[in-house]
Formats: sequence, C-alpha cells, structure tokens
Amino acid sequence: MRHISTIVHLPPGQPALREVQTLFDLVFTKYRWFQPVRYGRFGDEATLDPGSTDYGALLACYDARPSITISGRTERDYMMLFPSRRSEEFPFTGKLIWTTSLSEAESADWRHAHLRQVMEVMRLLESPLACSGADEDLDRKKDRFIPNPDGFGTEQTFTVRDPSEGLAGLYWRNFFGPPFVRMFGERLLSLPPETRQELGDGIVLVQPYALPTQAMTPEGDATEQRLITVLGSECFYDHAHHRKPTRVPELTVPST
Repeated sequence: MRHISTIVHLPPGQPALREVQTLFDLVFTKYRWFQPVRYGRFGDEATLDPGSTDYGALLACYDARPSITISGRTERDYMMLFPSRRSEEFPFTGKLIWTTSLSEAESADWRHAHLRQVMEVMRLLESPLACSGADEDLDRKKDRFIPNPDGFGTEQTFTVRDPSEGLAGLYWRNFFGPPFVRMFGERLLSLPPETRQELGDGIVLVQPYALPTQAMTPEGDATEQRLITVLGSECFYDHAHHRKPTRVPELTVPST
C-alpha cells in the first residue's frame, strides 16, 4: 500500500499535556483520522479497547516518554509525536507525523478537510512549517545515502534535519509559517496564483500541483523547480551537488 504523510514540525521543547490532550481530541474525535487501537513508543506495546474515546492511557504514555506512536487496526493509519528534548535551543527536531493511505487524497472532500485540519494543528502546536506528500517523495528529498569508505553498503543521513537548516525541497503541500513567509518575502507574491494561497494566521500554502501522485513525474519535478527558482534556490537543498541551503529562516522559541 502506498502512503501519504503529513509532517508538522515542532518548536523546541515538549508540548504540554493539555495541548496534547487537545490534539488527541481533535484528531481522533473531531477529525476522525482513524480509530486508535495500538500505542507505545514504537506503537505496539499496548492496546485500547475498541471504540474507546478515553485517551487517558495515551496521555500517560506520552507523559512518561515523552513520545508516542499510535496506530489503527492495520498498518494503513498511524500517528507519531516526537517532540524535541531541547527547551531553548535549535535545531527544531520535534515532529508530528500522520500517515494514511495515498488513495485518500483522490477525494476532493478529504483534500479540503486536510487543508483545514493541518492549519488547526499548526496553530495549536505553534509550528513554523508543515508539509504533506507521498512517502516516496518525502524520503527521496529528506534522506541521503552515502557510500561507506570501505566500499560496502551505505550510511543514511539527512539532507536537512529540520526547519532551522532550511528546506529539503517542495512537496505536494507546503505550509509555510511566519518565519518562512518573512524569509521568502515578496517572492511569494511572484508565484503563479494557482500555486499560492494565504490561509490566515501568517500561514501561506504553496502547492505545485493538484494531487500528491503528480510528484516524482517529469512534469511535477519541473513545476517544483520553477517554484524553487522563484522563491530562491539558496533556500533549498541542492540535490545535484549535495549542498545545504545557504539561506535559512530566523526561528524563535514560541511563548509558553
């Protein structure tokens, strides 16, 4: 099964329990991303009663770690919350990752709901950046495999680790918070109108194409590159020459 993942980058520090409780109420009760069944650090250490809406066990697990993986009945749906352990430092290594079947994005209703839901989660968690796309596209842009010196195998590393190091590329949906909007400046206004949308609260959506399945096609790659050129190639990882971005956003620790 092919999957689509939405990654919401978190600022330094651990989200408070009240925020995580609100998050669980949103994604499992209001949005109904999926029915949580298994959970734990790696997602399979404990189970919830079928149909339960009591998320106390999930909160207790998160509070003890602090990190949690929650999955549905099958491998189709899962969510991971991995905050940064840092409180006042960069990099911004924390993430919320929601993964489901890529076929969901074929529905216009799902795509519309996804837009609203990501915005609400970003506001709740004070996220500077979120992105969404097919897993294969996310992986090819954020991961790099370097041959070992002995000639046997490869070592996996990152193109950029997090928003403090810039951007690995453009995906199907790119939710740029205020730090990135300030970094791009007037260049955002130069994008084709059909690829740019102001969502409110200082968040701007950049969407190169209508569907995530258009990524990794010649047309999709060409559209991404045109938008990157307009926004500034120095803001993005150079995959051809393996060079990190030379222009990065000014990020600040959010209020507590």
